[in-house]
Parts: sequence; structure tokens; C-alpha cells
Amino acid sequence: METSHDLSMLGLIANASIVVQLVMLGLALASMASWAMIFSKLFAVRHAVSRTLDFEQRFWSGADLNRLYTDVQGRSLALERIFEAGFTEFMKQRKTPGAELADVMDSTRRAMKASSQRELDQLDGHLSFLATVGSVSPYVGLFGTVWGIMNSFRALGSVGQATLAHVAPGIAEALIATAIGLFAAIPAVIAYNRFAADIDRLAVRFESFIEEFSNILQRQGAHR
Repeated sequence: METSHDLSMLGLIANASIVVQLVMLGLALASMASWAMIFSKLFAVRHAVSRTLDFEQRFWSGADLNRLYTDVQGRSLALERIFEAGFTEFMKQRKTPGAELADVMDSTRRAMKASSQRELDQLDGHLSFLATVGSVSPYVGLFGTVWGIMNSFRALGSVGQATLAHVAPGIAEALIATAIGLFAAIPAVIAYNRFAADIDRLAVRFESFIEEFSNILQRQGAHR
């Protein structure tokens, strides 16, 4: 009976022990969830980068700040929101009687930094899930493999003579768990590293913009 064991992929999964099957199912679900997260995050990060580059081009082309502020209101994203938060706070503080320029600028910078942090937190959201899948999946798959191989060798105790035909199916079933674990982990790790690098670059652009925009507003405030 062992010699006629179904060695196809589906056959090996179907004949695996219940523990190994549960491991495979968990890893398959984690892989599907991570792929859904990868595509969702890919769209969000690319959109944020694209809108940031477009806004930087408009901003440094010498566009009127008041008109730019009107254009981005209600539909801002990423760097646009930082600009909107800073300009709103600047105009509000300028209207405060007796407000010192230094205090106005401190308040403006805080508003922009808070907006920047919110944008980065939103882009960072659920990235930890990809990191978890990438780091844990190989070990979960290895657990399934060890469990399957252990059961295979335990089954050999009831066989008078152990041959490759007795051992191979059980080991093959177990190794599928490791393969699924790697299939789940590798894309998650690659995607996490890519998104983390993109978000770090955006954070640098946000910080540079905050400083440069603050200098522009300070010069405007000093001349009024």
C-alpha cells in the first residue's frame, strides 16, 4: 500500500497528518493575506510618492501660496497635507494679536511635523504584519516539517524492513510545509524592505520640505 502512495502535490497534502495540514492551511492563509497587503500598500505608497513629487514640482515652480493652498484643500495627500497644515496654522497664528514671529513659526513647525507623522503612520500601517509573516513563516513551516518527519519515523517502527518507498512519502509531505512557509515569507520580506525604504525616503522629503517651507514663511512674516 505504501508503494502506491500518491506522490502528486495534492496527494501529498491530502495524505499529510492533521497537524501538518493545519500548518499548511495557516501558512497559505498568511500568504494570501500578505499578498493582499502587498498590493494594497504598493498602491498607497506609489500614490503618495507620485503626489509628493507632483506637489514639489508645483510648489517650487513659484506658484502663489494662497492659490496653492486653495487648490489642495479638501483633496490633499501626503506632502500636500503637510503644506495645508502648516499654512493654516501660520495664517491662524498671524491673526493672533501680539503674536511674536518666533512663536508663530514654532507653532507652524509643530503643525507640519504632526501632519507629517500622521502621514507616515498611515503609510506604515500594517507593515508589521508583513514583517511578522516574513520572520515567522519559515519557522512555522519548519515545525510542520519536523512534525511530519517525526511521524514518518514513528510509523517505521511497525514496518519490518524500512525502504525508501516507506520513508519518501512521509518526508515529502513534511517538506511541503517548509516550502509553503518559504513561499509565504520571501515575498513578505522583500515587500517589507521595499516599502520601508520608500517610506524612509518620503520621511526625508517631508522633513526637508518642512524646513524649507518654514524658512519661506518666516521670511514672509519678517517683511510684514
